[in-house]
Amino acid sequence: MINTKISRRDLLKGTGILAMGALPWPQWMPRVALAPRDAPTQGDTLVCIFMRGGADGLNLVVPHGDKDYYAHRNALAIAQPKSGNADAVVDLDGFFGLHPNLKPFKDIFDAHALAIVHAAGSPDPSHSHFDAMDYMERGTPGDKAIPTGWIGRHLQAVATENQSPFRAVGMGTLLQASLRGPVSATALQSIADFHLRGDQRQVGKMQTGLAALYAGDGFIETEGQQTLQAMRDLAKIAANNYTPANGAQYPDTPFGKSLATIAQLIKSGLGVEVACADIGGWDTHVAQGTLSDGQMPALISEFANGLSAFYADMQDQMNRITLVTMSEFGRRVQENSGKGTDHGHGNVMFLMGGNILGGKVYGDWPGLANANLYGPGDLAITTDFRDVLGEIVKNRLGNSNLAAVFPSYTKFNFHNITKTGVNFAPSISGSTPIKIPKLGTAGVR
Repeated sequence: MINTKISRRDLLKGTGILAMGALPWPQWMPRVALAPRDAPTQGDTLVCIFMRGGADGLNLVVPHGDKDYYAHRNALAIAQPKSGNADAVVDLDGFFGLHPNLKPFKDIFDAHALAIVHAAGSPDPSHSHFDAMDYMERGTPGDKAIPTGWIGRHLQAVATENQSPFRAVGMGTLLQASLRGPVSATALQSIADFHLRGDQRQVGKMQTGLAALYAGDGFIETEGQQTLQAMRDLAKIAANNYTPANGAQYPDTPFGKSLATIAQLIKSGLGVEVACADIGGWDTHVAQGTLSDGQMPALISEFANGLSAFYADMQDQMNRITLVTMSEFGRRVQENSGKGTDHGHGNVMFLMGGNILGGKVYGDWPGLANANLYGPGDLAITTDFRDVLGEIVKNRLGNSNLAAVFPSYTKFNFHNITKTGVNFAPSISGSTPIKIPKLGTAGVR
């Protein structure tokens, strides 16, 4: 039986009043930050996807026009589009193409709602997963002196009346490091978490007990009442089975469920400004695979199907959403003896949304000839990931104080991937839909 008795101190510790959110709630309790009620969002809603493990950007977006790609990869190379192979690269511009399992992206790319930045990443040379992820999420490559994350600093810097408990949401058991900061963020596995393992009697008992505990109009009482209201908000959402729009079907995986939850929260008008989700498993040292075998092809399909489902589901809101993906580093250009790839450097980033100037692969391609490789044989980085994120923050989130978001980085080089001028609409639900192509026709112009 779930114990619903909890002291005021325990509740405060869980919600961050005593520890800035550092101490977790008991496993049976909802995870929600204390904050006043929601307010309309301003600018785009940011959805940040982290591909943990170091994704092989060279096989996600294949430089099939670079002969050195094929010189370095025998077992892992994806066939050129002109090869006549049914499982060849899905051509984008005559030089770059998508892995065949990324075909769902082709329609979005052709609709100019998907852009790609190649040879991008963090300039720090670390090949350590932990350090590389930490540096990217802090937004301070090579520097751990600043404890906050780049998104957390953005939220702190923006003047807004939005103090919703759901202003910043991180999907998973642990809050993403990019969200760390003085602005409270909610770590959420699913909306069902707020059902206390499905026992509605326990929900009622706990809420009744907490309501009595926090009766009054003092600061602590008010904060506790706001937490209860947030729980009630999610309970109302959870009471209705969510049906994605436009026939979208999310993968039945933690990643797919995270995207579906983000979509549901955004549609519910709870003031979501930022949402983070992860998809892991990209550390493909052995048996990486190409089309159907190995570890990576199935992961690519999950990634593609999840994001294309989100795009279809959020059709009416996509002109107020900007989605960006990143990974801590890429993979070595030369495949290894285990038919996998080791930790590399340069990688690929995807940007999706109605305000993305898509249909193009951005960045300066450094080439894969041995003389052009970085370090032990990696794709060189020609676009700092902060250039991409900084452009989003400035152009789509309406925050021109980039020095606060990315301290010590001053030489931004924007690629003009995003439309400028944030549309301060009353709410995301009132936005004008963009034209979306019917999914399922990837590869057909």
